[in-house]
Amino acid sequence: MNVYDTERMTESLQTEGYVPTDSVEDADMILLNTCHIREKAAEKVYSELGRFKNLKSENPDLKIGVVGCVAQAEGEEIIRRQPLVDLVVGPQSYHKLPVLERQIKVGEKRVEIDFPTEDKFDFLAKRTGVKRAPSAFLTIQEGCDKFCAFCVVPYTRGAELSRPVEKVTSEVRSLVDKGVKEITLLGQNVNAYHGAGQDGAQFTLAQLIWKLEKINGLERIRYTTSHPNDMTDDLIDAHRDCQKLMPYLHLPVQSGSNKILKRMNRSHTAETYIDLISRIRKARPDILISGDFIVGFPEETDDDFEDTLELIRQVEYGQSYSFKYSVRPGTPAAERQQVTEAVKNTRLQELQKLLVEQQKTVQQDMVGRTVRVLFEKHGRQIDQVVGKSDYLHAVHASGDDDKIGCVKNVLITKSNTNSLQGKII
Repeated sequence: MNVYDTERMTESLQTEGYVPTDSVEDADMILLNTCHIREKAAEKVYSELGRFKNLKSENPDLKIGVVGCVAQAEGEEIIRRQPLVDLVVGPQSYHKLPVLERQIKVGEKRVEIDFPTEDKFDFLAKRTGVKRAPSAFLTIQEGCDKFCAFCVVPYTRGAELSRPVEKVTSEVRSLVDKGVKEITLLGQNVNAYHGAGQDGAQFTLAQLIWKLEKINGLERIRYTTSHPNDMTDDLIDAHRDCQKLMPYLHLPVQSGSNKILKRMNRSHTAETYIDLISRIRKARPDILISGDFIVGFPEETDDDFEDTLELIRQVEYGQSYSFKYSVRPGTPAAERQQVTEAVKNTRLQELQKLLVEQQKTVQQDMVGRTVRVLFEKHGRQIDQVVGKSDYLHAVHASGDDDKIGCVKNVLITKSNTNSLQGKII
């Protein structure tokens, strides 16, 4: 979603005559797009801003902004701590950048962190560019109503909001016209999507996927990130029946301990999660499951941690993301008894060792199989192209530039640490 937001902000500023530059020294404006999901995010922002002091002194007309979730959380404090900042904009207000740019250009400093009543997507410039990369992100839902005890998203992104169906489909068609073959639908809680259709009726994510499936030229559909409680029957059926919906599902569980899940306010149990995975795999036996894990959550005991390892053994993940719990100020978990850093480190190493073993097994099982790969870019070697398989594995193969943007059958010949190698058939 941060990648998507950055693209839309760039497009928005192009209406004011700006174009992207690869050199910070050449910039007339620098925007730091920030994420607040991990610990010390704000301090990293201030550290990064410190690097721009010399640039600002050499070029007083240089404008510097902080946007995104840290901007939403810190607000005016950013300008107080770092006066070189001209602009602070939360993630729900970046559609106002053209107006704000004109205001800061005449010497004003602006902080825009309200949750506006208007839909920012209505005010954004149309997607630009004659030709685009084969794969694109598309935000369809923002915010979250779950209020997990460790998470700042409800406070920085607000309540759940879904974009109308026709606006989503229109943007997808525009992207496909520019060469996009694969769309990843984004949301903090994307399977809670409930966008309005033309007749006012709310669409589920599954219904939206089926509508997008009919768009000629669109070959692949993905979505992320999901909550187990919103994994509906029609969405499971879509994984079974929709040919364009890829056999990959990121479904975070966070912990395998029911006690910890309850303290996290996750509203599901280890048993209901495992049962859900079984139902999904019954519908689509070859689906690759990915997950998120937090170790060292407040009050987590050795037994709680062992429950998490046992859940991982039962599910067998093909990919995963795992982190030590980090305190997010203002969240309920921040006020609880914390697990020591030493214990967190030990548990994270043990958990990641198991997850890496599972990933290696899944990747090794791909050797000898023929998979469909959408090639997206050049590889590091001469005459090498790189793309993603149906299962979201990175795949390297020998091939010319004309393969980029095409979906090809590839025989997998080797499994590397985080990628696969193959031969185009």
